[in-house]
Amino acid sequence: MFPYTRHRRLRNSQAIRSLVSETQLSVNDFIVPLFIVEGENVKEEIASMPNYFRYSLDLIETEVQELWSLGLKSVLLFVKAEEDRKDNQGAEALNPDGLMQRAIKTIKKAVPGILVMTDVALDPFSSFGHDGIVENGEIINDETADVLAEMALSHAQAGADFVAPSDMMDGRILQIRTKLEQEGYTNTGIMSYSAKYASAFYGPFRDALDSAPVDAKDVPKDKKTYQMNPANRKEALSETLADIEEGADIVMVKPGLCYLDIIRDLANEVDLPIAVYQVSGEYAMLKAAAEKGWLDHDSVMLEQLTAIKRAGASLIASYFAKDVAKLLKA
Repeated sequence: MFPYTRHRRLRNSQAIRSLVSETQLSVNDFIVPLFIVEGENVKEEIASMPNYFRYSLDLIETEVQELWSLGLKSVLLFVKAEEDRKDNQGAEALNPDGLMQRAIKTIKKAVPGILVMTDVALDPFSSFGHDGIVENGEIINDETADVLAEMALSHAQAGADFVAPSDMMDGRILQIRTKLEQEGYTNTGIMSYSAKYASAFYGPFRDALDSAPVDAKDVPKDKKTYQMNPANRKEALSETLADIEEGADIVMVKPGLCYLDIIRDLANEVDLPIAVYQVSGEYAMLKAAAEKGWLDHDSVMLEQLTAIKRAGASLIASYFAKDVAKLLKA
């Protein structure tokens, strides 16, 4: 009891605060999302994501080499498909010479040791901007899962270490795991977006890939029939346990900051690594506030990421990863 117990003794200096810190960030915590486009010598800033870029394959080599030099060991790839390559079946996603497949090979050649994870969903390749096939005004589940399994196999054949299904179709993890096993890709991992919410924080990401749902007749205007309701908590555990049973190696919660309770719930219940995606809207809000001078960018960035890890994240996919790595190395 006070005065013999004084909690402030353990806060008296930076040295003691560091020694007793319960949560510490390191470069080993981060996955770096990368946006890939066709062309040469392309480095396009994404307007709604200041200081974040789309890269052509020739420039992505230099980027991943820099990430590796900073100690960042994993990338998560997204590609921006050209309009004439989009359809309702996601055919381009299965092209062995497609942009994603070439990106995997390019990055693996540039930095053989880096862990390459790949987005598995149809929305970048969909003429309707949905994660699945649209039929009679609905996103059809089982046929979409079949295509996703073929897509994942194509990524594995190109050299991906992990595939990352972000679509939220029921049963797609089992479909993907079965396909990979049948074709001999037993060491290709699956990072499942297990608790992905129908969030309003994804806007800048959809700008980056031009992947928002289109406004057209008989096309759902949003993704609420397959992504989770932000009001639901218990459902996240059910979704996650199902993915684990079907063969997921890593499970994910997306977004991050508004879903810290979900992260903690899963950390209390599952033994697999838990990835958390700090999404584009979370990134953009801090960038905008810092530009106005309303928040100190680096302090808030570190606080947000520490909160995500403290909640139970094993890995964090973040657009701030490179900034944090530079700070930690300084």
